[in-house]
This record gives sequence, C-alpha cells and structure tokens, in this order.
Amino acid sequence: MTQKDITFVADFLTEHFNEAPELYNRKGKYFNVERVGQYLKDEDDDLVSPPNTEGNQWFHFLKNSTHLKESPLLFPYYPEKSLHFVKRQMEEVIDQCLRKPADVIGKSVHQAFCMSLYKTSQSEDSTPQLFKLPFLWNDKTSNIHYVLFTVLESSISKIHILRRHTDTSRSISNGIVAVEFGNFLNNSINESSDSRCYSCLDAHFYDDETITVVLKESVEQEGKERILAQLPLS
Repeated sequence: MTQKDITFVADFLTEHFNEAPELYNRKGKYFNVERVGQYLKDEDDDLVSPPNTEGNQWFHFLKNSTHLKESPLLFPYYPEKSLHFVKRQMEEVIDQCLRKPADVIGKSVHQAFCMSLYKTSQSEDSTPQLFKLPFLWNDKTSNIHYVLFTVLESSISKIHILRRHTDTSRSISNGIVAVEFGNFLNNSINESSDSRCYSCLDAHFYDDETITVVLKESVEQEGKERILAQLPLS
C-alpha cells in the first residue's frame, strides 16, 4: 500500500467511525456507519446518518408549491429511512393500485367457446407436452383473432390455424385448418416421398395475410435442411 492509500483509509475511519455519544442509547450502534451502506440495510430503523436536504432544489420547489406539496401523485419522501423501507412502501402502493383493476378484469373474463384438440388416457402428471408453439395474432382490420399451434401426437408435419372473431356477439363460425408440409418441397419427382419429409420448427404471423414458418427435414441425418417459407393465409 502506498502512503496515499493509508491516508485515504485513515481519513475514512476518522470521518465515519468517530464515537457518537448521541447514539449511545441505541442498541449496538455506538459509531456512525458508512453513509452509503446504511441505505442498503433491510430494516425499518431510522438511518444513523440521514442526508442533509438543506439547499436541495427539488425540496425547495415542493415546499413552495401549494399544488404539489400535498399531491397524492407524488410518492412521499422518507429522509430517515433506508431504500429497502422505501421499496416496500412503494410495492404496497403499487399492489393497492393494481388490486382493483385485476379484480374487475378478472371478473369480466369468460369462456367464449370450447374446442377439444386431443384426448389422453394417461394421468395428468405424466401427460407429455402435445401442444406446441402457440402464437397469437390479432387482425385489427378484420377483428379476427388467430392462434397458430402444432399438436405433436397427430403429426409433426402439420401446423394448425384457429380463427375466432374478437366480437363474441357475432355469429361467425370458428375456423380451424391444418396445413401439412410433408414432402411438397422435393426438388425432383425422382425423390421418394419418404426421403424429404419436413416438420415445423416455428411459425409466426408475418402480417395480416402472411404466415412465416421455419421447417426442417425430419430424416435423421447430418446436414438437415432448414427452410424459411412464407405462406399466404388465403
């Protein structure tokens, strides 16, 4: 250590760990704690060395503003408390703000319709994941909601597109179609139908009229092809 380092540490100890007689009545706190660390303690006790807010422009501005001084929109300031205390106070306020909307929204949600996708005879704990990559898309122009998904048990080469009108009062039929990729991407008619079978890795709506899919060859071999295809919804 250089002499400069030693002087720095000595100055730090002199400034922050002097005896503080005014703290003798507090249990276990006979010295000033380091001023940054006190803000990070997870306790409700007052700070040992609270900040000096004299000359703070923000406090001066609030004090002289009749509209802002008692405004419920401003979060109250606790100059004697740590950041953990302030964080808990803020979380309580936010939870209280969200409780009513969550209750109202929760009660307004209801099941519009029910469609059976597959059945399984196994117990719920051991049921394999059969429903994969659900992707939602809302066509605001036509007010139609789409869901893209695959059902692994039926066929890995199919993706399903479910259509539902966002206005539940309208009597439009729910549409569901399956698109099978199979071997339609064969390069030549000489290739066997089993040699180039494709499955869907992922599928998303590109825009209101187009679906983008990522396909891969299903054959177990090195250098499997990956294909990015765009399908018109029509």
